[in-house]
Amino acid sequence: MDLGIKGRRAIVCASSKGLGRACAMALANEGVHVTLTARGAEALKKTADEIRKAYPGITVTEVAGDITTPAGREAALKACPEPDILINNAGGPPPGDFRNWTRDDWIKAIDANMLTPIELIKATVDGMMARKFGRIVNITSAAVKAPIDILGLSNGARAGLTGFVAGLSRKTVISNVTINALLPGPFDTDRLRGVGKAEAEKRGITPDQVFAERAKQNPAGRFGEPDEFGYACAFLCGAKAGYITGQNILLDGGAFPGTL
Repeated sequence: MDLGIKGRRAIVCASSKGLGRACAMALANEGVHVTLTARGAEALKKTADEIRKAYPGITVTEVAGDITTPAGREAALKACPEPDILINNAGGPPPGDFRNWTRDDWIKAIDANMLTPIELIKATVDGMMARKFGRIVNITSAAVKAPIDILGLSNGARAGLTGFVAGLSRKTVISNVTINALLPGPFDTDRLRGVGKAEAEKRGITPDQVFAERAKQNPAGRFGEPDEFGYACAFLCGAKAGYITGQNILLDGGAFPGTL
C-alpha cells in the first residue's frame, strides 16, 4: 500500500532504539525524510546509517540530545523546522512504589512524558494547519487504559497527555492535522527488559523466567515485534488516515480484556 507521504518530513523522537527506531524505519520505507533524535549519539548514528543504507533516496538527519530539555527540542526543530509528521516518544520513568517518589520524581516524569510532547505539538501544529497536512502520533503506553501498579509515574504523566490531546485533536482535524496515540503493550525492547529485570530481582528469579511468564500470559503467546509497531505508526501518518483523530490505539496482542 502506498500511504501517500513520500517526500514528507518527519521528526521522530527517541528513535535510536526500540519503538522509536521502528517508527523511523517504517516512515523511511514510505519515502519520508526523517530527523532522528536520541540522547545516545553512538546508537543514533548507527540507526541513521542503517536507514541511509536501506533507503538511499531519503534524507536522514540525526540530532543527538535530550528531547525532554528545551535545548534538545530547539536542536530538533532547528534541524527540521517545518515537519509534516511528528512522532512524540520518550523513555518512561522507572518503576517503583509511590511512597518513595519525591516531587522531583513526579516533575521529571511529567516533563518527559507529558510536557515535552505538548511543547513539540505547540511548536509545530500551527505550521501543519497552515499547510493543510499534519500527522502527530504520541507513543504512550497500554497503561493509559490499564494502569500498571509499579509504573505509577508513567500512568499519571501519560494519562495527562492523553487528556490534553483529547481536546486539541478535535480542533486541528478540520485542517487535515490529526493527533493520535499508539499504546504499546509488551514489545521486545530494552525498556521491557529493564522492567523485567527489576521484577526478576524482586522475586528472586531470572529475567528469562519473567519474560517467559509474561509472554505466556499474553493472548498472542508472545511479545510484539518493534516493526509491527512501526507499520501501525506509518499507517496513522498516511495521507488517507485523515479521518482518524483523538484515538488511543492499543497494540498489545489482545492483553486488555475490555471491549472499548
